[in-house]
Amino acid sequence: MHPETWLKTDDIGLYCEPGDFYIDPMKEVATALITHGHADHARAGHHSVYASTETLAIMRSRYGEDMASEQHAVTLAEPLYFNDVSVTYYPAGHILGSCQLLIEYAGYRVVVSGDYKRRPDPTCPPFQVVPCDVLITEATFGLPVFTHPPIENEIDKLLHSLRVFPQRCHLVGAYALGKCQRLIIALRRAGYQKPIYLHGAQVKLCELYRQFDIDLGNLIPVSDVADKATLAGEIVIAPPSALADRWSRSLPNVRTVMASGWMQIRARAKQRNAELPLIISDHCDWPELLQTIKEVNPKEVWVTHGREDALMYQAQKMGYKARALSLVGYDEAEQGGD
Repeated sequence: MHPETWLKTDDIGLYCEPGDFYIDPMKEVATALITHGHADHARAGHHSVYASTETLAIMRSRYGEDMASEQHAVTLAEPLYFNDVSVTYYPAGHILGSCQLLIEYAGYRVVVSGDYKRRPDPTCPPFQVVPCDVLITEATFGLPVFTHPPIENEIDKLLHSLRVFPQRCHLVGAYALGKCQRLIIALRRAGYQKPIYLHGAQVKLCELYRQFDIDLGNLIPVSDVADKATLAGEIVIAPPSALADRWSRSLPNVRTVMASGWMQIRARAKQRNAELPLIISDHCDWPELLQTIKEVNPKEVWVTHGREDALMYQAQKMGYKARALSLVGYDEAEQGGD
């Protein structure tokens, strides 16, 4: 029984018929297996949720303690059973708690990789290569133009800007879950030990990361700063949506910075009004997508949410069967690790 006969897509998401569960469903379902905590993958209201301990904590932080009737913390590399279907969680390297799922049924091994990256990230275990017959991969940056520089290079740009413009508040747009914390740790590793100031939307999730023993150093909510003029020459991290809203107008002489894989595209940087674009992504770039396909070495590659056509074509040139897997609801603006 080929996986395409028992793994189906509908307006809710990816459904495993013999196991009677959905993976990252968009609407409320009886049984949801969640890959990671970004809001376009992890929704509230399911009856029963299976996810890593960290992902469950993220979901409770965002949606409340009762975000699901039943909450099951999985153990990595230990199989779970849903009827005749075995499911095993492995690290995806995307953000805190992110996982890929190995589904085994009828003699087939299918890996649902979720969102993933291959770069080192102190906030989560690295992506684990899991051999399989079918690899379901994202293609967020699935075009040859996307080759992400080392994060250290981009952090050096930010620190250089602080030296060149010491009187300007450097307001950095970074998604609250994953990107914000990775940026902070990269700054600390580069030797930046001054306080880092946070928009209120970033605070709760930074505190959650600390609960999992991830040291972020001295963080101060902007709301705790009585005289905003003192933020000249400092780093403030805020959601991208806050870069151009009324909140940012209280900051002194702002230099707008945006941390995103999309900053490789000039039109995107201009759209965000980013004076200093930083190419920092929590997804694979094009070479890493191809590297992953080679290392996993599946019989088939199913490509979803992103630039499907280019990656499908390249996978076929590499000798793999490839097809698009159309999944609804995945929003680039909420992937958080863009």
